[in-house]
Amino acid sequence: MGKEQKKMALGATSFVFLFILTCLYAALFTSNLTPFESWKQKLSDWRGIHNKKADRTIEINESVKLLLRRLVRGEDRIKLDTTGFSCHTDLHSELCLVNKPVRIDNSGLTIYVPSSQSYVNRTLKPYANRDDGTAMSRVSPVKIVNGDVNAPACRITHDAPAVVFSSGGFTGNVFHEINEVIIPLFITTRHFRSRLKFLITDYKPWWVSKYSKVLTHLSHYEAINPAANGNAVHCFPGAVIGLVYHGKLALNATDIPGGYSAFDFKHFLRESYNLKIKNVSEIKREKPILILISRKKSRVVSNENEIVVMMEELGFEVVVTRPNRMSNLNKFAALVNSCSVLVGAHGAGLTNQVFLPDGAVMVQVVPLGLEWASTNYYGAPTKEMGVQYLEYKIEPEESSLMQTYGRDHPVITDPASVFAKGYYAARAVYIDAQNLKINVKRFKETVVQAKELIGRSSPLN
Repeated sequence: MGKEQKKMALGATSFVFLFILTCLYAALFTSNLTPFESWKQKLSDWRGIHNKKADRTIEINESVKLLLRRLVRGEDRIKLDTTGFSCHTDLHSELCLVNKPVRIDNSGLTIYVPSSQSYVNRTLKPYANRDDGTAMSRVSPVKIVNGDVNAPACRITHDAPAVVFSSGGFTGNVFHEINEVIIPLFITTRHFRSRLKFLITDYKPWWVSKYSKVLTHLSHYEAINPAANGNAVHCFPGAVIGLVYHGKLALNATDIPGGYSAFDFKHFLRESYNLKIKNVSEIKREKPILILISRKKSRVVSNENEIVVMMEELGFEVVVTRPNRMSNLNKFAALVNSCSVLVGAHGAGLTNQVFLPDGAVMVQVVPLGLEWASTNYYGAPTKEMGVQYLEYKIEPEESSLMQTYGRDHPVITDPASVFAKGYYAARAVYIDAQNLKINVKRFKETVVQAKELIGRSSPLN
């Protein structure tokens, strides 16, 4: 009985094998094509697909050219159109554009730009603070080789242009992060509608994580860390090396492709961080939230507790915020977006005004000797950001420098003479060595004014 079952199983297996073989024969030999011709047809089909991909690359390159040329004007644009390569340099930043295929060798941060013209070597540090030697000493140089050279072979090919910039410099300070990287990145890339890839030199994982919502809203692709695959050669249909910079927290709409303004930048941040409140009038609370930025190293307010009590007596819900709380930008942006008044002594924390709803008020406490910096770094940008602005300028008696130097010392009577000795000499005195004891009664008048302003605020039409 067992032998008969084995014979039946063997017969069934043979039948199935013959059936499959018959089907294969019919597919290969009953058509008008021989097996060799069938193989040639498949190869032809593959080549057709490949050619379509090549056509698509050409089409993308034409689109890249149109987007890239919008970043430059005048002679720079003419040079880009005629040679495919152009660079622009100003006081703060340096920008180079390539509107033809480029190869980027990660191992030496070298960018190869093919050209029939004579060989040109150029070094660029892709960070928007080139007039500050200390910042630039923390930025790795990128080498651009333009000419008829034997470039290394591609290992990874991309169908979107590269944007090369550094997360070095003064990152770690929120003002410099927003001012010298995030806003310039928005100015430079927003009009590409996310059809580009970031290659970040001096790659800092914590920085990429901190600003991941911004990066993913400006590019559909994961950022490239050249140090992670140092031997790879990436090929792109074009490139932007460096970022466009307009000044302290500034966006000049007339000089930005697409005409994006500071209002557009704030809308972009609201979208990126999913912030709910556009105008302060939308906040319906019995006690409006006031965020007080607390400092612990310099420009410390020694009588902070008295200030908090005064603010609470005026009807505010006071949230005292320290630097560690600001490190989680996803959560802190939402907190700032829910507040009506932001208060702090001159310092990087005031950069968070970019998350305030329109019509909110920022109050800057201006330490001795820092009037110009306070106005130009944080005061002037508020109007463009749709934020109302108040200053509280301290008296000499409210500064610790009075006790250190005495009333008649030039540090108190003539700050300009101290600044004449150089930025770092002045910084050591007015930024690093100055603390505050605010006159609560006098400061109360400014806080009352802030509350009146938010009461009169209404949505902009």
